[in-house]
Amino acid sequence: MLPLHAGETPTRGWKLTETIRGWIRLIFSDQTSRNLFMFLLLNLSFAFVELTYGIWTNSLGLISDSFHMFFDCTALLAGLAASVISRWRANDKFSYGYVRAEVLAGFVNGLFLLFISFFIFSEAVERAVEPPEVRHERLFLVSVLGLFVNLIGIFAFQHGGSHHGHSHGGGDHGHSHSNSHTHGVGLGSGHEHGHSHGKESSGHTQITQGVFLHILADTLGSVGVIISSLLIYYFNWMIADPICSMFIAILIGFSVLPLLRDSIGILMQRQPRELDGTLPGCYQRVMQLEGVYSVQEPHFWTLCSDVYIGTIKLEVASDADTKYILSHTHNIFTASGVKQMYVQLDHMAM
Repeated sequence: MLPLHAGETPTRGWKLTETIRGWIRLIFSDQTSRNLFMFLLLNLSFAFVELTYGIWTNSLGLISDSFHMFFDCTALLAGLAASVISRWRANDKFSYGYVRAEVLAGFVNGLFLLFISFFIFSEAVERAVEPPEVRHERLFLVSVLGLFVNLIGIFAFQHGGSHHGHSHGGGDHGHSHSNSHTHGVGLGSGHEHGHSHGKESSGHTQITQGVFLHILADTLGSVGVIISSLLIYYFNWMIADPICSMFIAILIGFSVLPLLRDSIGILMQRQPRELDGTLPGCYQRVMQLEGVYSVQEPHFWTLCSDVYIGTIKLEVASDADTKYILSHTHNIFTASGVKQMYVQLDHMAM
């Protein structure tokens, strides 16, 4: 494409081309995004192969496995989009950036997978009542190839770049600080606020974990198809095909439950499950600080994978050392895994 000259107005096609180029640059600038993109192409190609052979052989097991691979492609596509969008910079309207894109992608993908799981299971029950004729001679090879494709995916997401860090707001916070200010609210009382930013650690993103679970379930599903084709070939057990489909449907359902549970918990602002066992001890340690009377209104939530944010209000003595309390409170919660902590101090009148 020729470069624009001075005074020329960019066309819509040129803008679209530049947008696509920008997305491609973002995809290939991150190892997780590259793995998602390459495996998406491989998975999508073989899903069409499985669907074609499933229709040709009249195998519901192979057809259901191909649909599972198509929905794995939606998981991969959602993960790919989320991995790119989550790196967009924060702005005035989205002060935390777009890091929760992965949570939305995981939730929507989970709903679709539950639907397809129910559909496959219901179809398998109907076929179990009246098992159809299955042309098993064309089934075994494609099933083995499907298993091989899924093993590639397991290796890629287990060992190849399923770790990457988030930096919301366009930068990393590698420091801790306390800012405090006082607002008079009556005789002898006031509010002081402090906040700290911990460095955001890299870890498995929620969507990458979901993709790995889907691929693992699909791998076991491919094993099920191979077993059913062998049973049909050697024993002529046509009922093995719908039983295999039920097995795949159950695997899809179970694989998506952790993803749905975690995404719903984040969207509903649930306290992070990883902090359930540590927060009570943190409250006790804060209560033991000199000058602290009580801990009130604790709120902790998950911004995105491995990024926990908390707010807390402390009732303290009027002559309490605010810098001491703020510093130690931040340290206590940062040590438990809270990345950002906001503390409000209420000074009690004597």
